[in-house]
Amino acid sequence: MDHITILMLFLFAIVAFLYSSVGHGGASGYLAIMALAGIAPIMMKQSALVMNLAVSLFSFIGFYRAGAFKLKLFLPFMLASIPMAYLGGTMSLSDSIYKKILAVCIFVSIIRLVFQFEDSEKPNREIPLWAGLVSGGSIGLISGLIGIGGGIILSPLMLLMRWAKLRETAAVSALFIFVNSLSGFYGQVQKNGFYLTQDLQFAIVATIIGGILGSYFGSHKFKTKTLRYLLAVGLTIAGLKLLLT
Repeated sequence: MDHITILMLFLFAIVAFLYSSVGHGGASGYLAIMALAGIAPIMMKQSALVMNLAVSLFSFIGFYRAGAFKLKLFLPFMLASIPMAYLGGTMSLSDSIYKKILAVCIFVSIIRLVFQFEDSEKPNREIPLWAGLVSGGSIGLISGLIGIGGGIILSPLMLLMRWAKLRETAAVSALFIFVNSLSGFYGQVQKNGFYLTQDLQFAIVATIIGGILGSYFGSHKFKTKTLRYLLAVGLTIAGLKLLLT
């Protein structure tokens, strides 16, 4: 194993730790790292979704055990997101368009990392069924198409609309990411086959370790503000690289 691979595994673990601490799987971060390393998009999408599955599952378990998960907040989004994520996974984009859309998703994740939302003292609003279906389906389609779980889009939406509190949002996002990643991955495998390399196996282990630690500290209100800013800088570099190349 060369030094570059070891560095990537370390970065994958750090990304998994930070993202899982807020209920995310980290796909946008993994994709950013792989983009900087020049990995082909088809490998990027499948690898990110596999790592997403592991990290989001452990993240969800952590927040669920902390009593933050509410099924009624999850169902309106899940109903449309699963089939649309599968549909997105069966669709193809040119490398150029894929990189541009991915860059936008990365910049959205940067905003989510840097700007911390505060819990509103007001009670949660009810989620209209039509709003859950439309937003869940739209995010699911993007998730399968790009190779992310969609939590970086869903969680700010839930908080801005006051549909859930911070920890409730993290729990819902984690499970939302898991089901979308699984559905999108299945669609991609059906269309393109499965690419599993030895390096990916090591990457999965690294992200699981980071994800377990992140979900534990995140569910217990551990603050990693400085590390989030550092990650945001790295993601910015990757996003600019995708836009300019």
